[in-house]
Amino acid sequence: MLKEKFHIKQKKDTRSGFGDELYELGTNNPKVVALTADLTGSLKMDKFAKSFPDRFIQVGIAEANMMGIAAGLANAGFIPFTGTFAVFSTGRVYDQVRQSIAYSYKNVKICASHAGISLGEDGASHQMMEDIALMRALPNIIVINPADYTQTRQAVRAIAKYLGPVYLRFGRPAVPDFIPDDMPFEIGKAITLKTGKDVTIFATGHLVWEAVEACDELEKMGIDAELVEIHTIKPIDENAIINSIKKTKCAVTAEEHVLHGGLGDAVAQVSVKNYSVPIEYVAMDCVFGESGTPNELMVKYGLKSTNIVNAAINSIKRKNY
Repeated sequence: MLKEKFHIKQKKDTRSGFGDELYELGTNNPKVVALTADLTGSLKMDKFAKSFPDRFIQVGIAEANMMGIAAGLANAGFIPFTGTFAVFSTGRVYDQVRQSIAYSYKNVKICASHAGISLGEDGASHQMMEDIALMRALPNIIVINPADYTQTRQAVRAIAKYLGPVYLRFGRPAVPDFIPDDMPFEIGKAITLKTGKDVTIFATGHLVWEAVEACDELEKMGIDAELVEIHTIKPIDENAIINSIKKTKCAVTAEEHVLHGGLGDAVAQVSVKNYSVPIEYVAMDCVFGESGTPNELMVKYGLKSTNIVNAAINSIKRKNY
């Protein structure tokens, strides 16, 4: 069973992975600066703020200004990390991100917490389910959606070394921390967590652990699923996708995002251009969310391991039709 292969070290929120690694970066690299829009605690930036007050800027509820300041700091040779909720990191500041960061190719790291429906009780106004689509559509920006606390730390470390704009997405709830500390992380490179021959599951973010559980359920049914974790949605690892679907001949994509413009569409584009196979999406319909606990909402909107299992069965049926 795949769950037995990955030891859950703890349950921890991915935003803490961001905060902890940001502090480590600040300790080791004087060029790293951090900005937040009145959300120091929510983004777990407290330790950085207290340790490096001369490199921490609290801009208040002025997200558009924060992006402009970050672009200016990048011009001056610093490595700015902006921190606010995903809904404010994308929709509220899209013009500033487009013009001052993406178009101008500034070395700004846009770090977005509280992404997805699992934000929970804050409701539809804050549950950003379309951010990957927005950022993926912008030229020049890398889009990364890590699976757990450990991988979030790895991603923060990697984007600090990358010269160019990055959108890093992470969440609020505590989730299983299972990625091994020594598992390599490379921007743009997918990770095959399990090989298989019957169907490929491509998963990202919080849905990766749900996919691990789905693989175990499928194994009980005699279905050998391959699980490919895609932390970098742009640029996507085309070779990993093509090699896997050529073997399994069908696929499922799983993401905490709307159906349009996210991982599912990215994988489908690769498939259509190179090797067309049946693909089932596990994602949220194009609707707004509501208030509820993270698990209640994940269940209601079809983002659990059960949904991945059903999608895998349907994809295999379509392959064999």
